[in-house]
Amino acid sequence: MSELLQKAELLKQASFQMATKSTAEKDEALLLIAEALIDETPAILAANEQDMAAGRKAGFTDSLLDRLQLTEERIHAIAEAVRQLTKLEDPIGEVVESWTTEHGLYIETIRVPLGVVGMVYEARPNVTVDAATLCLKAGNAVLLRGSTSALQSNKALVSVMKQALKKSPLPSDALQLLEDTSRETAAEMFKLNNYLDVLIPRGGAGLIQSVIAQSTVPVLETGVGNCHVFIDESAEKEMAINIALNAKTHRPSVCNAAESLLVHRNWPYQRELFEALKHAGVEVRGDKDLTDTYGYVKQASEEDWGQEYLAMTLSAKMVNDTQEAVQHINQYGTKHSEAIVTENEENADFFFRGIDAAVLYRNASTRFTDGEQFGYGAEIGISTQKLHARGPMGLKAITTVKSLVRGSGQVRN
Repeated sequence: MSELLQKAELLKQASFQMATKSTAEKDEALLLIAEALIDETPAILAANEQDMAAGRKAGFTDSLLDRLQLTEERIHAIAEAVRQLTKLEDPIGEVVESWTTEHGLYIETIRVPLGVVGMVYEARPNVTVDAATLCLKAGNAVLLRGSTSALQSNKALVSVMKQALKKSPLPSDALQLLEDTSRETAAEMFKLNNYLDVLIPRGGAGLIQSVIAQSTVPVLETGVGNCHVFIDESAEKEMAINIALNAKTHRPSVCNAAESLLVHRNWPYQRELFEALKHAGVEVRGDKDLTDTYGYVKQASEEDWGQEYLAMTLSAKMVNDTQEAVQHINQYGTKHSEAIVTENEENADFFFRGIDAAVLYRNASTRFTDGEQFGYGAEIGISTQKLHARGPMGLKAITTVKSLVRGSGQVRN
């Protein structure tokens, strides 16, 4: 039996045990994991350095290396995030709704685990811990399939977590890492309908589209982020500049960073804005209006309007009104996060009603599209689809429901 099928069988059996575990038992396991991550930091860092050395040799970009790298500080932050999960309300067993039918049947719809979750992701070893612990807190078993670039880090992290689970009330088989990172095995994983209840891809557009195209297992789609900031005619100067800078430069390598900037033609502080972007080291690729006005703005191509740069690069365009901004965003956006900076209530309302995206902001940075920032404690990803879950996905997004019907001898005529 292949590694994939062997681990899938273990996960399926473990998922039945996980569904019966109490909140206290799950939280005990999470605290043991957090403690083990701290205790085993040197071993984890040594494994991560193997991946970093291979990445440097392969010519990885600085942004990719940053996503790949673990430090003592980052491991402590990861462990603290696991501890914080224990403080979150357990969604399992929550009564979503209840009622009594005309025949006297009492029906409750309650929240239950999804079962076995398959996570497919790239580069970032912190996702290994985030995904594993979120799934365990929600009563799921989880199969992790990371990228080759982070394999040594992922093996070390999963080994530490599984050792912690062996000391806990939870089955250690509920967590598995697929160490075979070949495309052929991945394609086989995407069709394991008898074992996996859902697949969650988390990474670049290529990975996500590959999973969607090949999978017969239901996919909970996480999104690429071509996020926009629109500065309306009435926008307050300092607020608009601060939001644009934060959305672009705070952490440009993540999906909720702004990639496109739209500016109302009549906004009077354009020069200050573009000078601030230049001073911050942002390469702006703009339309003809901007290139004619600012010598340091490069000419944008059609491809730039839909680009997720994940770098200090930004496309920019002048627009005549809110309607034009909304049309542009709906054409080129990825339904992730979009922001308007405005003091005009009517324009803000039109922006909120007109744009098809998971998260919309008025007078705030797109960088807040994050499970922790939303108060979920953590996230499994950010969904840009419309079925089951949308936006930052916390614990409830990786559950489903079932109905419990209690009768007193009723039969149907």
